[in-house]
Amino acid sequence: MTIRPPEKIKETEHSVLENTAETEQARPLPAEEAKKYTVVPLRYPWRWVTAALVLVVLGFVAKAFLAADINYDVVIKYLTNAGILTGVRNTLVLLLASMTLGMVLGVLAAVMRQSPNPVLRWVAGGYIWLFRGTPLLVQLLIWFNLSIIFESFTIPGLVSIPMNTLMTPFVAALLGLGINEGAYISEIVRGGILAVDHGQREAASAIGMSRAKTMRRIVLPQAMRVIVPPLGNEFISCLKFTSLAYTISYSELLHSANKIYTANFKVIELLFTAAIWYIALTTIFSFFQQLLEDRLSRGVPGARVGFIQRLRRNLSLRRAS
Repeated sequence: MTIRPPEKIKETEHSVLENTAETEQARPLPAEEAKKYTVVPLRYPWRWVTAALVLVVLGFVAKAFLAADINYDVVIKYLTNAGILTGVRNTLVLLLASMTLGMVLGVLAAVMRQSPNPVLRWVAGGYIWLFRGTPLLVQLLIWFNLSIIFESFTIPGLVSIPMNTLMTPFVAALLGLGINEGAYISEIVRGGILAVDHGQREAASAIGMSRAKTMRRIVLPQAMRVIVPPLGNEFISCLKFTSLAYTISYSELLHSANKIYTANFKVIELLFTAAIWYIALTTIFSFFQQLLEDRLSRGVPGARVGFIQRLRRNLSLRRAS
């Protein structure tokens, strides 16, 4: 049995009384007493000051654009110009082809990085190191001038094509964008693979599944939920990087706008037209990315409820009512 000194007993009684007083203060006041008090919301004056400054800056920018010698009717007119639409089509073809090639190379390199074979790991690591370490524009120019190194593309006994004939602007842009994207996508896929619990692989191995089948049937499907958001960002980045193909004379959107404003000298108007098309395509792809993210996150505890899911839920509740 422990006997406390009188000082400790007094301290304990004092703390108990303080806790009791705090509890009584925390209790809600009766309605009659609550009416005696006025609730005053907190004021945030610097928020209003910051908002006012932002509005002033935006006003100056808008005034500058409106006062500039820009014919906005020309911007709208050329949105549906045949040359611009051809550039949009070529941009989309290059984007989809490059991302397909990048996805194949990225998944392959990510799987090779996880291989127990050291040669495969080093090859994949070297590929990622090389193409992440050099600017995309430099890669495009190297591909386009590959005939300086190789005079022809030859498969002995089958085919021999001069490199100048084979390496068209589209092929050079496809290889430059696709292989460069593959290096970045491989790191995104590898991060998604590492996010899957290692116990999943052990369980698959326990029931006799091979490494390749485990990766294809167990790991990659679960990793998709982690992979899709950064992969969507990479897709949109690749859309904007297609404009670099302008330097090797591929007729994408920016190159088409350049050909038009070289003839009519409406430089800023045609650049605005190209910018509007890039923004429109980015918005559309972002919408589909959100749809895919919502689809993959269904049934996941704690997952964010997306706009599309909320819209579907509201529509179903209206129909039920």
